[in-house]
Amino acid sequence: MGRTLFVGDVHGCADQLGQMLELIQPKRTILLGDLFTRGPDPRGVWRLIQRWGAEAVLGNHDDWILKRWKPGKELPRVALRWLARQPPIRRGPGWVAVHAGIHPTRGPDRTSRRRALGLRSDRDRPWWRDYHGDELIIHGHHASVGLLDLRPRTLGLDSGCVNTGQLSGYLLEEDTVVVIRASPPR
Repeated sequence: MGRTLFVGDVHGCADQLGQMLELIQPKRTILLGDLFTRGPDPRGVWRLIQRWGAEAVLGNHDDWILKRWKPGKELPRVALRWLARQPPIRRGPGWVAVHAGIHPTRGPDRTSRRRALGLRSDRDRPWWRDYHGDELIIHGHHASVGLLDLRPRTLGLDSGCVNTGQLSGYLLEEDTVVVIRASPPR
């Protein structure tokens, strides 16, 4: 059986992402958005994406990159084309991957792109408090909250790697959270 790894917001932290991928050796990797900005090594993250054949969902920072960045020293044109093909939501049997969140009562199918990329709360309440669907929602985007394990409903994997040095992941088939701890990037 293959191993499916979901990884929280990488934000240019190639060292931590590389450590996690080497440790887990996943068959499938799904990154939860915000891949390249803020951290020290966006090109290193891109090399790991290529090497491991990673997939992703778009995050709010990725959307910003697609609107404003030009190919150059940070990322090559092929990386931007790859990023443009990533969807805001991915689904599999029993799970949904999204960067920020889903509409808590309408579910993934009726969640707008804007909400998928940037939702923090709905009616002044964190969206995950009111989600009661059958699928596990695996998301990032909430570094201020940190690792937020509310399984079997939701699992938030943004542990603020660019500030804390911690990168969080989730092994689907083993139902296990994995955290790589390293010094914060400089």
